[in-house]
Parts: sequence; C-alpha cells; structure tokens
Amino acid sequence: MMKYVLAALMAVSLSSGAMASGPERGPNGGWKIDAGSRHHVEVVLDGTPNVVVYLSDDRSRPVPASGFTANATIVVNGTTHRFSLSAAEGPRMTGTAPVAVPAGSKGAIQLTIPGGSTVRSTF
Repeated sequence: MMKYVLAALMAVSLSSGAMASGPERGPNGGWKIDAGSRHHVEVVLDGTPNVVVYLSDDRSRPVPASGFTANATIVVNGTTHRFSLSAAEGPRMTGTAPVAVPAGSKGAIQLTIPGGSTVRSTF
C-alpha cells in the first residue's frame, strides 16, 4: 500500500513540474518569465546600465506599458542594485542601473499592474 502512495505522490510531483512555465527566450533576445498568472516579462540585459523589460499577456501578446509601474533588483558582481523602471512606448519599460549589467545577471522584477496588484518575477 505504501509503495502505491509513494508512486502516486511521485507522479503528481513530476507532472506538476512539467506543467510549470519556465524561462524561455523572448522575441527581443531576453529571458521571458511569468509575472503572475496573466502576464509575462521579458528582461533584456545587454552589458550596459540600460535595462529593458517587455510586457506581454498570458498568450504572449504585447501589452502597452502605460499604467504599469516596476522596480528592478539585479545582482552584479555580488552587489545588489535596485532601481525603478518607467513605461516607454508600446510594451516597453526602461530603467538605468547604477552599473553596467552583464547579460546573464540574476535578479527580480516587481511589477505593479494597473488596478494595484503586484507580482514578482525572478530571473
């Protein structure tokens, strides 16, 4: 009986992991990650202090950035840097880090959706 329970638990854990949406390359060359259940953010880091985030809905269609606010937290050479992102044209949000941010850096985007709910995406 115990081996059936263990087998069932293992099957559930494997199937739920397979269904989770992990990071994937976005159309702008950055990593596209979930931002809650209804949005995605694509974070583009190009080795300069300029950070660009592209917003899309749960079907990967671009979403205008107007009305959204965001903050970025990015680790560069072991130091954590926090800065705001502002809505730009179309689905873009932009911000300037205090240092150059190499592609592949780790961090998080805190996105406030119009209407007030906040989601956090890590990359």
